[in-house]
Order: sequence, then C-alpha cells, then structure tokens
Amino acid sequence: MDGVKSCCGWRAWGLALVAVFALGACASGQGGATYSRDEARRAMVVQFGTLESVRPVLIEGTKSPVGTVAGAAVGGIAGSSVGGDRGSAIGAVVGAVAGGLAGAAIEEGVTRTQGVELTVRLENGQYLAVVQADQGERFLPGERVRILRDGGTTRVTR
Repeated sequence: MDGVKSCCGWRAWGLALVAVFALGACASGQGGATYSRDEARRAMVVQFGTLESVRPVLIEGTKSPVGTVAGAAVGGIAGSSVGGDRGSAIGAVVGAVAGGLAGAAIEEGVTRTQGVELTVRLENGQYLAVVQADQGERFLPGERVRILRDGGTTRVTR
C-alpha cells in the first residue's frame, strides 16, 4: 500500500507541473501589437502624439480559481499519503489548504508580465498615460507614436 501512496504523491507533483505550464500558456498578451479575436475588424479611433516618458512597470498576474483549485487538488492528494487512516484524512485537509494557497501564488507569479507605462502628449496638448505589456518595442521619449482606442482598449504603437 505504501508503494501506491508514494506513486500517487509523485503523480500529484506531476499534475502540479502540468498545471503550472498550462497557466503560463493562458497568459494573454497585453502589448501594443496583440489583439484579441473580438478586436479584429473593428474601427478604432487613431490619435497621434509625442512620447514624453517611458517607465517600466509590473503587470500583476491572473488570480483565477484555476491555480487555487489545481493546487488544492494536488496538495490534498499529496497530503493523503501521509500517516495512517486518521492521519491520512488530516494530511489531505492540510495538504489541500496549503496546496490551494501555493497554487494561487504560483498562478499569479507565472502569469505576471513586465510592462511599460507610456506617457504621451497628444497633438491637442492633452496628456495620456497607457500601461501595456513590454513586447520589446523599445519606445523612446521624443518619438512620434499612434494611440489606438476601441471602447475600453487603448494601445500605443509606432
């Protein structure tokens, strides 16, 4: 029976790794050159301006139930392999709680993104700041940029 429990523990850790990689694949692009399927074939308002400043920022990761549930499942399975009958039940509960907390933290960390805050002086003299993912575009203060707006989405491009 111990062989079965240790085998299940390794499976649990394997599932955790799969969940982490799946969460990384779910991270959506939030850069100036990334569009969702819903944004295709929509008209956008275009404005022009001069880039006043570029500041690196960190865009926090997602906080969905996926990481928590996956972590709780893996932690519960791993925790159930500890102790005898009663110890197994307690281990499962403690493992599920600890796994849920760890899973949520892992999801947020894996989906966290480097971003840039771009402050633009528009042609009408107004200022606009936009935060978007840093996709290596290397914006420089003083360069002319385009601002694209579509409902709640705003992006800065060259």
